[in-house]
Amino acid sequence: MEIVKEHRHAGTAADTHAHEGRCFCGAVRFTVRGSPAAMGYCHCESCRSWSAAPVNAFTLWEPGALEVTAGESSIATFNKTPRSARKWCRACGGHLFTQHPQIGLVDVYAASIPQFPFRAALHVNYQEATLPIRDGLPKLKDFPKEMGGSGATLPE
Repeated sequence: MEIVKEHRHAGTAADTHAHEGRCFCGAVRFTVRGSPAAMGYCHCESCRSWSAAPVNAFTLWEPGALEVTAGESSIATFNKTPRSARKWCRACGGHLFTQHPQIGLVDVYAASIPQFPFRAALHVNYQEATLPIRDGLPKLKDFPKEMGGSGATLPE
């Protein structure tokens, strides 16, 4: 994942600390450890619809970095496509994370881990953007080549 490696933020507190996350009501709690493989913003229609927002802040982790510490029986799953298994809390409906089996990573929504030092490195699926963001970060048409996309960038 060359573009992802280029934009990782090594040497931050994220490298050595565990970060606690939770759903909206707190019934489901989890921990992520280490550093995410990537952080950024997704502009695809699915993420926008799921998050009820014009953009979704993502943190992609190796599956072993995520541990559910409470409320596992309260986690429900929705699969719109085979590419993603979206997890949410049955009690409050709060969104938790999405498993992406095709790329072997889990997207833990940045808003679900409030103390995590989120630093976006890129935008993905920018061709679907409804909210233009001029922040100087790379704007990928779809995904990096290493993740099955074209790797093509778009202008701000």
